[in-house]
Amino acid sequence: MALPTHQNFHKSIKYLAKNLCFQRSMCTKSQNSSTLPSDVVHITNKFISIFTKQPFSPSNPELINLAPKLTNKLVETVLNNLTSWRVAHKFFVWASNQHGYKHNIYTYNAMASILSRARQNAPLSVLAKDVVNLRCYMSPGALGFLVRCLGSVGLVEEANMLFDQVQMMGLCSPNSYSYNCLLEAISKSSSTDLVEMRLKEMRDFGWGYDKYTFTPLLQVYCNSRMFDKALSVFNEIYDRGWVDQHVFGILVLSFSKWGEVDKACELIQRMEDGNIRLNEKTFCVLIHGFVKESRMDKALLLFDKMKKSGFAPDVSVYDVLIGGLCKKKQLEKALQLYSEMKESGNKPDGGILSQLISSCSSEQELTQLLEESWEDMDVKAMALLCNSFLSVLVNNGSIDKAYNLLQAMIRGEFIADVGADELLQFKGTVSPDTTSFSIVINSLLRNGKLDLALSLFQDMDKIGCKKNVLLYNNLIERLCNSNRLEESYKILREMEDSGYGPTNFTHNTVFGCLCRRQDVVGTLDLVRKMRVHGHEPWMKHCTLLVKELCKHGKAVEACKFLADIVQEGFLPDIVSYSAAMGGLINIQEMNLALELFREICARGYCPDVVAYNILISGLCKSLRVAEAQNLLNEMTMKGLVPSVVTYNLLIDGWCKSGDVDKAMLYLSHMLGKEREPNVITYTSLIDGLCNAGRPDDALMLWNEMGGKGCAPNGVAFMALIYGLCKCGRPKAALVHFHVMKEKGMKPDMYVYVVLISAFLSDLNSPLAFEILQEMVNEGNFPDPLDKNYLAVRDAMVKLSEDTRTSPLVKNLIKKGSIPAINLLDIGIEDGI
Repeated sequence: MALPTHQNFHKSIKYLAKNLCFQRSMCTKSQNSSTLPSDVVHITNKFISIFTKQPFSPSNPELINLAPKLTNKLVETVLNNLTSWRVAHKFFVWASNQHGYKHNIYTYNAMASILSRARQNAPLSVLAKDVVNLRCYMSPGALGFLVRCLGSVGLVEEANMLFDQVQMMGLCSPNSYSYNCLLEAISKSSSTDLVEMRLKEMRDFGWGYDKYTFTPLLQVYCNSRMFDKALSVFNEIYDRGWVDQHVFGILVLSFSKWGEVDKACELIQRMEDGNIRLNEKTFCVLIHGFVKESRMDKALLLFDKMKKSGFAPDVSVYDVLIGGLCKKKQLEKALQLYSEMKESGNKPDGGILSQLISSCSSEQELTQLLEESWEDMDVKAMALLCNSFLSVLVNNGSIDKAYNLLQAMIRGEFIADVGADELLQFKGTVSPDTTSFSIVINSLLRNGKLDLALSLFQDMDKIGCKKNVLLYNNLIERLCNSNRLEESYKILREMEDSGYGPTNFTHNTVFGCLCRRQDVVGTLDLVRKMRVHGHEPWMKHCTLLVKELCKHGKAVEACKFLADIVQEGFLPDIVSYSAAMGGLINIQEMNLALELFREICARGYCPDVVAYNILISGLCKSLRVAEAQNLLNEMTMKGLVPSVVTYNLLIDGWCKSGDVDKAMLYLSHMLGKEREPNVITYTSLIDGLCNAGRPDDALMLWNEMGGKGCAPNGVAFMALIYGLCKCGRPKAALVHFHVMKEKGMKPDMYVYVVLISAFLSDLNSPLAFEILQEMVNEGNFPDPLDKNYLAVRDAMVKLSEDTRTSPLVKNLIKKGSIPAINLLDIGIEDGI
């Protein structure tokens, strides 16, 4: 069949008013006669009595006497008259084991029908295998019946295998009916290849296609979301005049499932034009589907069509529509539907009221709803209403009011007496349940009112209200987050005494608190308990403990903790080990860090780039740059790609070791590996070049940095200024100093001192004084306790000795611009 374009859709369904078939015949065959001989009826009743009597005994003498009278017709009759599938299956198995008796296809089908209706897939699958293994001959109709039983419960593979086996073994010669039944079974799946293969077989055997061939084909294509092929089959059914309510239903429901709500509605309109109506079940399914797609406009439109078609919507339809409207905050429409529901004689259940109450955005709306609903309230509905009311209160921030209402419920007071004016018409008491407490306690916890929540939690015991795991966990978590560990242990013990086993979350909440406290002994004790419960400690907490210990110089203790965790059967992650290695490096234990690194590698860990960077950083700071370079080579051999940080560490290391050429070599490596140098890269190299007495190369690199769009930061400027001053280029340094300030970067005091000293060394006292004057104006003059103070004082002495700057220095002193300067230190007499 040629596949149609989407434009064919309208053409295919436009003219459906004539010659439409409305009913699908069910090809089943009854195996029971309308009348039975009296002796058969008597024996049938005997079997039923024996097998339904408790306790059943296979050694019952009466049963043994009846066994020789078994016939296929009798067994089939007994099976069809037993109401329990278990009893029927017991009788079926018993009969198959009796001497001289053998099941035929009709008894198998009777049992298959019972099992399929009860949806007992396992025994039904075994039955299908027995039919083949016992070489049971059958007619094409009987084969079709059994295949349909299998397909009705989704045993598509079993149905397909049975069909092939009976044909191959010569137990049956399938006809078109048998194939149609198989196609119907396959239609429960999305196996388009299988259904197309079976269609080809039918054609090759000369069996014609009919309505019951195409209908399951349409269903399979719809299941597989094969839009074009589904429409092609639909066209074929239409052209042959076979379109009916069921065929339309398949396509409409598929459009709904695909989210094609508009197309589904268009198809429904075409059905109406063709004088075909949806059935009640299809209406309900479509309404649910449209609501799921948030198409409330179409769902309500279909709801109206459903009522006009003479169907009375039940509570479930109202429920889904009201729920959908509440989700879209269309409370007015939801209330209208609610009123209509009551007028139609459908009594609202607690779930519908709960949805409406929860959607109220104000207490005024809630009052209006309650005024309309009192007549529908019983004690159970009122309890549900109170819980919904509590939710509205806490969501609106009225936590105190929610707390007071719950307290009234606990004390058994009239709930209207606590200011809940919306509940005034209810003159009774409502006992709170677990949900009531959960709503208020969790709200109190979220708002930091932990002690009030704990008090309510204890009130639950006083009124015999059952606690749950979630409440225990929430309280333990808040206590631990507040560092109230002892109280959390008390709640944990109560939880265990109540029969609730702590969850993985419970233990890890306490574990995290112990880690934050750096309680190594406590954490290990808890880890042992967790292992007994089958719980695993969260490694983020282990890492936190390691970092905290290392922060306080306890890196060795951190390493022992990790070793103990391993001993308990849990493997820390590489992040924890990386933190430990960093801690060891910080306390100058570089060799221990390397030893730990080699140990975890030997245990199968695959360190990441971050772990390598930590070690490379430590080695470079220890001026063991050659070893750091070896680690870089090891990284690349393991397939890890060094980061910009990795290269920066090595570049800085070689610069500080005095080998700036090797550092420059790594700059070329970065560019070759498409790792873009950043401001840190250039700053390290510029500093290294200046330290090596190569200021021109440093300036060239500075210009290259700017040319590549890498904007220098304050640290870079100060490194260049310091380096140029060190190389005897104070004027060039001063140019960059001014550029730095123009860019809004504030130089450190040390930069001023370096420039002053450099100009004094260059015998340029006037410029040195200018820098001093600027430093004073910027408020950067050092305090006597500052490490830069002595250098400034020495500069002051030199400036005071130079006739060009001496009066200027005196003037600063007289103005008090230079605080706490000892005049004798700079050779100036008192009173001058």
